[in-house]
Amino acid sequence: MPDQGLQLWMRSEERPSERRAPIVPSDAATLVAQGIRVVVEDSPNRAFPAREYAAAGCRIVEPGTWVDAPSEAYVLGLKELPDAPLALRHRHVFFGHAYKGQAAGRELLDRFITGGGALLDLEYLVDDTGRRLAAFGYWAGYVGAALAVLHVRGALRTPLEPTTKQELDAGLGVPSDVAVRALVIGALGRSGRGACEALTIASVPVTRWDVAETRELDRAALLGHDLLVNAVLATRPIPPFVRPEDVDDPSRHLALICDVTCDVTSEVNVLPVYDEVTDWEHPVRRLRQAPPLDIIAIDNLPSLLPREASIAFSAELTTYLPALTDPAGAWAACRAGFDRAVSGD
Repeated sequence: MPDQGLQLWMRSEERPSERRAPIVPSDAATLVAQGIRVVVEDSPNRAFPAREYAAAGCRIVEPGTWVDAPSEAYVLGLKELPDAPLALRHRHVFFGHAYKGQAAGRELLDRFITGGGALLDLEYLVDDTGRRLAAFGYWAGYVGAALAVLHVRGALRTPLEPTTKQELDAGLGVPSDVAVRALVIGALGRSGRGACEALTIASVPVTRWDVAETRELDRAALLGHDLLVNAVLATRPIPPFVRPEDVDDPSRHLALICDVTCDVTSEVNVLPVYDEVTDWEHPVRRLRQAPPLDIIAIDNLPSLLPREASIAFSAELTTYLPALTDPAGAWAACRAGFDRAVSGD
C-alpha cells in the first residue's frame, strides 16, 4: 500500500531542450487515485501541458517553487538541477550522474551534504540483478542511431527539434545510395535494442556485439565499420573501445561514433577520444579531419521523442513510486548508494 502521506513534487526542468516528464498525466491520475499528493510545476517546454495534469487531480504551481516545498516532499525530475540553492534540503529523485567520478558529481553531492537532503538517483533504481527498473534506454538508443544514419546520409537537419517516431521513421525510410556498415556495442541491452531497431528501419546492416564479443576486442573489426553506436552502460572501468591511437590509425574506416551512454567525464568512459558532449544546436562534432571522424554525444537523446519516451518511462516508474518511503527494497538501496557516495566508500 502506498504511504497516504506521500507527496511528489514534479519540478520543471532547467534545461530548455528537455521536453520529457518523469510522470505523464495518465499515470499521475493513477497515483492521485491511490491517495498520493502530486504537485506539478508548470513548464512551457514539457510535452504534456499543465492542464492535463490538473485534469488528473494534480496541483499546479509555478516553475522553480520546489525550493519552498515542504521538507517531506520528494522532488521528482530528470536532468540537472539549477545552481541555486546551494544547499539541497529535499530528497530528490532524478538522474544525478554523480557516482562515477563525473566532473560535477562531487559538487552536487556536497550540495546535498550542506542542506541535509538526499539523492535517489534513478540510474541506481535497480532490481536484485542490477537491471534498471525504469529507464529511457530503448529510446536513447533508437534516437541516437537514427541521428547517426541521417548524418551519414547528409539528411540531418539542425538545430534538432522534438519530433514523433512516425516522423523520424519516415526520414529513416527514405532510400539512400550511401552504404553504411554499422556496429552496435551493447546490442542486447535496452539502448542497444533500440539502436538496432532504428538501423533496421533504415535498412542499414548491423553487427551486434555484447559482453561475449567485447571480452577480447577485435579492434580491427571495430575500426572496419563506418558507424559505431556505443550503448554500453559501464559500472566499472573496462578497457576502452576506441583509444586516441585508434583515432589516428590510417587504416581506420570508422567515420562516425554515436555515444549513447555519454560517460565523457567519468572514470568508466569507454570512449576517451572526446572531452565534451554535443547538443541540439550542434549535434555533431569533428574529431579528425583525415580520414574524417565525427562524434554524436547528446546526453538527453530521448527528449527528441518526448511523448513516446515519457510514456514508456512513466509507466515503469509509476509502479515503484508508491513505495518511496518503504524502509527496504529498491528505493532503500538507492538511498544506500547515496550514503556510500557521500562518505567516499
